[in-house]
Amino acid sequence: MPDSSPRFVSRLTRHSVALILAGGRGSRLRNLTQWRAKPAVPFGGKFRIVDFPLSNCINSGIRRIGVLTQYKAHSLILHIQKGWGFLRGEFGEFVELWPAQQRVTETAWYAGTADAVFQNLDILRNHDPDYVLILAGDHIYKMDYGTMIAHHVESGADMTVGCIEIDVERAKEYGVMDVDSDGRVRGFVEKPAKPPSIPGRDDVALASMGIYVFNRAFLFEQLIKDADSSDSSHDFGKDIIPSIIARYRVIAYPFRDVKSGKQAYWRDVGTVDAFWEANLELIGVTPPLNLYDENWPIWTYQEQLPPAKFVFDEDERRGMAVDSMVSGGCIISGSLVRHSLVFSSVRVNSYSTVEDSVVLPNVEIGRNCLIRNAVIDRWCKIDEGSVIGYDPAADKAAGYYVTDAGVTLVTPDLLGQQVNLLR
Repeated sequence: MPDSSPRFVSRLTRHSVALILAGGRGSRLRNLTQWRAKPAVPFGGKFRIVDFPLSNCINSGIRRIGVLTQYKAHSLILHIQKGWGFLRGEFGEFVELWPAQQRVTETAWYAGTADAVFQNLDILRNHDPDYVLILAGDHIYKMDYGTMIAHHVESGADMTVGCIEIDVERAKEYGVMDVDSDGRVRGFVEKPAKPPSIPGRDDVALASMGIYVFNRAFLFEQLIKDADSSDSSHDFGKDIIPSIIARYRVIAYPFRDVKSGKQAYWRDVGTVDAFWEANLELIGVTPPLNLYDENWPIWTYQEQLPPAKFVFDEDERRGMAVDSMVSGGCIISGSLVRHSLVFSSVRVNSYSTVEDSVVLPNVEIGRNCLIRNAVIDRWCKIDEGSVIGYDPAADKAAGYYVTDAGVTLVTPDLLGQQVNLLR
């Protein structure tokens, strides 16, 4: 869809409702999701993961948004209430929280992604959208949903699936679409041993982003049919898509950069290694994700904090950060931060060194600490003289989680510290 039709795209987005599926636990993030849902995990120095699909909606002109929550949603709910209450209800704009609330039966939690939407069909009917955009709430990317909805309409699709082009070997970890030369989906398989490739490109496969556009009536029909099936797991990828591709028009929408036409930035930060890597990518000279883009801002809730401060200037005690991002409220006191991303209100005390690490908000690092290749969860208090990330065996013996790639995860629970993790 060319850039020359913003009014056409705007009309489509104005009559669309977006549903963000934000109820997942994200168990592969280990202790980072012990007390919060994956979409509530901090990312990028000042944001939460859920801020990215929410910001994409606002920037795309979609201002009717439902956030479907379930697993340990309290911190996610607080964040949305504080940071996303600026839309005007009198203009028909909203970000609504739709928790699992026994709307269908008295015992039903959300059984799957399709069931989560099905259980809220009465609310969705009341909003009366022309199109329904369904989004995963746990990926990092910037995307104009208006062009995808326009492509959906122009192609005459019943359903459109957003997808990324990835190496065939990597595609084994995703739901993969088999498409013809016109982009119509002819097959869909979850985590296949031999992923189907794109026509004419044997080394590239199309993996689902967990982003779907539906015509309203078609979505309602398929969700009701799926809910009546006792054999279904009530999931879009596992059940809905495979059941409709033979009879209905399902179109793949490759997510590409508008200017270059190449694969656009998209990250699934579902493992500790992927989370660490995606955060550290941001500090590069020309990072693949530009957080300084004024044309596509990422919105969030943030406390009113003083600027970061770097104190002491002695040979052995110099407060400094090199090749790093440091957020507001931080005090780097006579210590060195190198090639790291430091979230807000972190204090690094004298004679300590933090390298190649991601330090989440409200962490205090004591004196004479050595930390590298680590993710330090919020509210951790690192004792004076601690050494983290230098010896995997020692880290495991201390009770920390160490990935196969050698990234060490430290959380208050793993330190035996009792803190208010809901803040």
